[in-house]
Amino acid sequence: MSHVTDVKFLFSRLFSLKNGVNNPRWGIRKFSQDIDKSAQALCKGSVTPLPPLSEPISNLPPVLYASAKSEDYFTEVTTLSNGLRVASEKKFGQFCTAGVVIDSGPRYEVAYPNGICHFLEKLSFGATHKYATRDVMLRELERHGGICDCQGSRDTTVYATSADSRGLDAVTQVLAEVTLRPQLSTEEIEAARQAVAFELDTLSMRPEQETILMDMIHAAAYKGNTLGLPKICPPENVNKINRGIILNYLKNHYTPDRMVVAAVGVDHEPFVEFVQKYFVDMKPTWHSEDSSPFTPAIDKSIAQYTGGLEQEECEIPLYPGSDLPELSHVVIGLESCSHSDPDFVPTCVLNMMMGGGGSFSAGGPGKGMYTRLYTNVLNRYHWMFNATAYNHAYGDTGLFCVHSASPPNRLYDTTIVIARELANMAGKVGEVELRRAKTQLQSMLLMNLEARPVVFEDVGRQVLATGKRKPPSFFINEIEKITADDIVRVARRMLNGRPSVAARGKLAHLPTFEEIQANMSLTSSDASPQGRRLNLFRV
Repeated sequence: MSHVTDVKFLFSRLFSLKNGVNNPRWGIRKFSQDIDKSAQALCKGSVTPLPPLSEPISNLPPVLYASAKSEDYFTEVTTLSNGLRVASEKKFGQFCTAGVVIDSGPRYEVAYPNGICHFLEKLSFGATHKYATRDVMLRELERHGGICDCQGSRDTTVYATSADSRGLDAVTQVLAEVTLRPQLSTEEIEAARQAVAFELDTLSMRPEQETILMDMIHAAAYKGNTLGLPKICPPENVNKINRGIILNYLKNHYTPDRMVVAAVGVDHEPFVEFVQKYFVDMKPTWHSEDSSPFTPAIDKSIAQYTGGLEQEECEIPLYPGSDLPELSHVVIGLESCSHSDPDFVPTCVLNMMMGGGGSFSAGGPGKGMYTRLYTNVLNRYHWMFNATAYNHAYGDTGLFCVHSASPPNRLYDTTIVIARELANMAGKVGEVELRRAKTQLQSMLLMNLEARPVVFEDVGRQVLATGKRKPPSFFINEIEKITADDIVRVARRMLNGRPSVAARGKLAHLPTFEEIQANMSLTSSDASPQGRRLNLFRV
């Protein structure tokens, strides 16, 4: 009987709920009674007491909007009494990026043990005459929300910080201290030595080979001079570099006429005053009270392109947890032009047209999936795992190259395919692919310049090279002017020179240098292919 009673009670309860009958024994809350009385005043159709999006919310501070004014994007440049150049550009926002761009790099180490610039990167933002330790300096930057970094290329060294613009005085002082007044204590030198040695060991154990290969292709292209000197410290020099050698290098290369102090997101006049105070009025560590004038000893050699072959037989480490096979790598390069050459922009467009990447890259046209190295190489040859084009531009020369990777037994075919694809650059240029490459280069330029640190580096490098900065609109217009004839002209100009080849891995199947050169000649691109035919199905 109790079971039947329970069932009857359940059905009666369900019936009462269905018909909206309230039973006080269940203690049902009327949530509508808990809503604030102001909700009753809402307009019909409104779901929130807040005003509509077309009206501002009350009691909020006024909003500051960025304004697109031409003067905001103008780069101001001031040359101080000692020849130091100061460049700045306004940018909307509370934070700024400031730094020092120096005409210093491995290409100037011809009279020194190679690897000094590698050491200087590890020694950057260390103890100085004002800041007793690295931690003291970093705390000073952190007071203004700042971060710091030092990076070097083959011909330039950049010290940079990003911080709140209200701390520009302190940030400028930090930059002056790290570039002109480092302590370079014995402990710091030894710590840098260990860091360099560890990095060399790590490089040999990593599957990624770009860092080593870029050193090798430059060594092949500029054998024994300027840009051919190694960026990575050679193992035999790790224990040779000491404080005296580093100070001697700094004394000769960290001079005012070789430096640009640049900032983005600051007012120019106060910035110039801070630079004058900390970079000019205060002397560097290596300053001598001797009244005799000091003449820096600097290698002013122009890069001499030689071409040739650099190879290293070794085992390339495998990617952990990956099904990728063991790979051998080859880079083929050609002499390009400097960034001040009239053919610089056409060469950049050609680089975008070649494009390329890894065989497992994801994305669509924006990732370059319609570039020549994808459509003509990676999509056709399943055994090729990478084909990427690079263009390195310097003040007096340039290097255009393609890096590729494949299993060792396919290295011959890989090298010949890349050589012939480089020769095909001098062939017909399609209207659609040219339009796509130009648009992609323009969009990449503009998207990169949305980042404040990129704008800073662009300002610093341009002012260091030319004394002024060309606006992005100049390059957009120059890109738009490029025609198919320009592409063919620069391609033929490069192909007329001797190639450079760098290879690393198991190289038993690497073609001879003469064979590679024959497949890249302008005649081979129009006539029948040189060498044996490629077998797509050979394993």
